[in-house]
Amino acid sequence: MQISGSDIHLLTVFDCVVRNGGFSAAQAELGLSQPTISNHIAALEERLGAKLCQRGRRGFLLTDKGLIVHEIAQSLINTLDDQSRQLSALKGSLIGRLNIAAVDCSASDPNLKLPEAIRKMAEQAPAVRICMEIQQPQDILNGIADGSFHVGIGSFDNKIAGLRYEDLYDEWHELYCGTDHPIANLPPESLSMQDLFEYPWVHRGYWNRQRQKRIRPNDLDRVVYHIEAQFFLILSGQYLGLLPDHAAEPFVKSGRLKKLPQAEEDYSCVMQVVTRSGPQPKTIELFRSLMKSLYKVT
Repeated sequence: MQISGSDIHLLTVFDCVVRNGGFSAAQAELGLSQPTISNHIAALEERLGAKLCQRGRRGFLLTDKGLIVHEIAQSLINTLDDQSRQLSALKGSLIGRLNIAAVDCSASDPNLKLPEAIRKMAEQAPAVRICMEIQQPQDILNGIADGSFHVGIGSFDNKIAGLRYEDLYDEWHELYCGTDHPIANLPPESLSMQDLFEYPWVHRGYWNRQRQKRIRPNDLDRVVYHIEAQFFLILSGQYLGLLPDHAAEPFVKSGRLKKLPQAEEDYSCVMQVVTRSGPQPKTIELFRSLMKSLYKVT
């Protein structure tokens, strides 16, 4: 079948419905009523001759064909956005979508000037639609490499080729335990690293092998892929773990976490802004330059 402008519109509506998990949830983003959205999906199903989703007591579910169509819709929308940016660059206007992905638990970091960069971007290019996601470090890099994301913010142990990594600042991490942990009330001078390794730790699964080797394994250790999950396990009083100081500070002040004596496993990680290597569309280059200017990075 030949894809027409109306098909693109219907696929865009379908993509929004899938991303939001149903017709009602997509209303705000689309600015359409639920009956209108339902009519659009019905028209797309009739156009394709396939049932794309099921609506009922079990909620919104995609059919097997619906999954395939959604993947095609996403690919088509991303391609159109990329081409639109390139065409717009020819006449100097800044429009389209800017997809930014950042690591979790970074909003509490006063050193991360991402909000300021977003504000400046909105002021200088108000027609650009900024989309923000929170992702694991490796998913951010993979997304930038395949074009799903345009800019990544975070610290990346396992780098991949073809991307440009630019340092912004250092984020410090230290060792913490919950206040219910057995060592929470022991005198700091009585604790050695050997003592600390006797207890289970919770680690982040995306750390590289070099960082993981610094911490002796324990059969009771646990691995998570989000700092928020790490907080829950440490707050339980059963595990030790390295946490970013800016995120742990409120829990220390409220008496739920205790910072342990400085250990050789404490570390700082370099927070970076990441884009594809080589020349990029003006929208991406503008945001990249705004981020760098906030840190006086050349």
